[in-house]
Parts: sequence; structure tokens; C-alpha cells
Amino acid sequence: MLYSKILVAYDGSEASDKALDTAIKLAKLNHYSKLDIIHVFNIPTYVVGEIMFVPPIKNEEEYYGYSDQAIAKIQEKINDFSDIHIEVRQGSPARTILAYAEETNADVIVIGSRGLGSFGEFVLGSVSHNVVQHAKIPVLVIK
Repeated sequence: MLYSKILVAYDGSEASDKALDTAIKLAKLNHYSKLDIIHVFNIPTYVVGEIMFVPPIKNEEEYYGYSDQAIAKIQEKINDFSDIHIEVRQGSPARTILAYAEETNADVIVIGSRGLGSFGEFVLGSVSHNVVQHAKIPVLVIK
């Protein structure tokens, strides 16, 4: 078996949908390897001098609501898998993905080349670049 533990970074964008589809195909080729899917959202904070600004609760609820929508999209695609785990975390996307890959002993990370832009600051253009540069395992970037 080539990959027994596949990690997919998912933000709900078209590129991450393609990354998830590719990871599902890869898992099937590897006799239904374990599939971990991580959705990371980052509630931005702004620092000006010694003052830190955090967005209002209403905005924070939007991030959680979007995460729920992303999870629903994932669940529509993975209905024929039994060895799957979906993880939702808050933090810096690239660092969180890399830490989770180490935590789960993933064999490969599958990630989209571009994400949703500024929404949730899950910009897979820069995130995928950072993941590729710092990963200790293979990274498959999907266009």
C-alpha cells in the first residue's frame, strides 16, 4: 500500500473540492486507506501598537457557520468511507495543517492550490506554498 493515512486540507473552495475528490480516489486506489480531513479557520486579530482588536461575536459566528457548511459538503462526498475522520480547528492554517499531519502520522497531505481568498484567511495560495515548504511528508497540490 502506497499511502495508508491521507490528510486532506479542506476549506470549501472549488480547489479544495478537487483536492478532496483526488484524495478519495487515492484512498480507493490504496484499498480505502484512512482519510483524515481537516478544516481550519482563522479568526483574524489585528494588533496596532499595544492594542489587539478581535472581530465582534457576530463575525465569529459566521466562521463557525461556514465551518458547519464545509463539513456538510464533506459528508456528501464521503458516504462510502468507513475509516474517516473530520477535524475542525482554529488557528493559522498552514501551521495547523502541518501540526495535524504530524499528530496523525499522515503519509501524504492533499491540498488545493488556491482557496477562498480572505474568508477565514484560508488562502490556499499562500497556505499550500507554506505547507509544501515545511512539510516533512509528500504534499500533493491540486489545481
